Formats: sequence, structure tokens, C-alpha cells
Amino acid sequence: MGKQQETLRYDVYGQTAVITFARPDVRHALDILMREEIAALLPRIRADRNLRALIITGDGGAFCAGGDLKALCEEERPVELNRERIAMLHTWFTELSNLELPVIAAVDGPAYGAGLNLALAADFILASDRARFCAVFGRIGLVPDLGGFFLLPRIVGLARAKELIMTARSVGAEEARDLGMVLEIHAPEALMDAAMTLARRFDHGSRLATGMSKAILNQSLHSDQRALADMEAMAQTLCLASDYHKTAVQRFLDKKPLEFDWDRMTKENGKA
Repeated sequence: MGKQQETLRYDVYGQTAVITFARPDVRHALDILMREEIAALLPRIRADRNLRALIITGDGGAFCAGGDLKALCEEERPVELNRERIAMLHTWFTELSNLELPVIAAVDGPAYGAGLNLALAADFILASDRARFCAVFGRIGLVPDLGGFFLLPRIVGLARAKELIMTARSVGAEEARDLGMVLEIHAPEALMDAAMTLARRFDHGSRLATGMSKAILNQSLHSDQRALADMEAMAQTLCLASDYHKTAVQRFLDKKPLEFDWDRMTKENGKA
């Protein structure tokens, strides 16, 4: 059974957790309460050793329209508290970006501003054919927040990130796929089934190996070769000692199919 909070729902299906934004009247605009509820969920997700993947999505034909401008305008506060508020975003957003689980964003409709960056924090973005992405901040005289300066150039390249941020133009699902932001495009009614199918492929994988690989890859573009070699040695030492690895090796020696075989799972799902 899922848990309904004020701004989102949290459900667990087998070994897959699902966060569904639930403010459809404002297209899931990110207000303070929504941020607090996401932040409160992340330690719970991290501590659940049964989980193998996380899906983030929004219902009602929208992913997240960005920050809740109406709520921000209604709240008077000194300038220095704005800086503190933005800095505090990164306590939970960094945890989301580095969560040692595969994170899938199922994006239907707009992913604008902070919503774009929430999607980019995922490891895989699956989009509906009506999804749209926009670093919209420049339209109202702001700079990207919620990790946009870090995430976007690493995914689309520096020159394209400059163009998307400085023009604040929107990008459809097909262009987003061409830019490397989106992995797959699906019809809106098929999007969540596709996200669940992808998530459940990780049910038979090693949470340790997947998590360590993600952690090191997230450091790979701003670490030198020696640092990455040290991280590699530490991670491989842990994985070599794991029960998962020992069981998989024994299955290989016994000429039994490995439980985590992406090519076989692709064929079984009827994909080329």
C-alpha cells in the first residue's frame, strides 16, 4: 500500500519504489512542503535494502512545472534567507542525485525549471510523446537552480547547455532524445508500464554493484585517473566479497543462466 502525503504519493511495488507528484492543479509546482516531503522520503528509500529501483513521476499529464512562483511571491523574507533557502535545496537534491539505486524519471507533459533538473537527476528519463523540457529560468530573469548548472552541461555538453539556458526555449521529446536527455519515448498511456518494465529489470541485479558503479560514474567527470582508480579498487573489493558475486560465478561455472542478463531480458520483452 502506498502512503498519501499532502503533495505526493509514495508506493512500493515489489522491489520498485514510486514517487508520484500530486499537485495537478498547479502542474506539480515545487513548493516548500513538496520539497520537505521529498527530503523526508529519501532516507527511507535509502534504508530499504529490498529496493532495486526508484521511479519519479507526476500524474494528470504533467511532471513538474518548476518552482511555485505564487507561493514564493506570497512569502516575504530577507534577501539572505533566499540564499539560505537555495542552499538548503542541495541537502536533499544531492542525496537524490547520488542515491545508490537506478532512478527513472517518467516524464509526461512539462518538466520546466526545477522540474527539468529533477528529471535530469535521474539516471534514465522515459518521456511521453507530449513531454516538454525547458530551463525556463531566464524568462523571469533568474538563473538555473536545483543543480541545473551541474547536470545539464554534463548531459548535453557545454555549448548546448549554454544555448538551452540562455534562450530558455522549450524542447520536445524527440529533440530531448537527440540531445541525450531522454532514453525512450512512449505514448502517455504506456509510459508508466515502460518505466516499471525498466525498473523491474534491476530486480535480479546486484544492488551493491549497481550502486557503486553509479557512485563512481557520478564522480568520473571531475576526478582524476588516480582518484577513480582508488574508487574502483575499493568498490571491486567490496563486490568480490559479496554473496551476489559468489552466487553468480557459481551459476556460470554450473552452466546456468545468469539472473542479471540485459540482453536476455530485452529479448524476453520483445525488443530488438
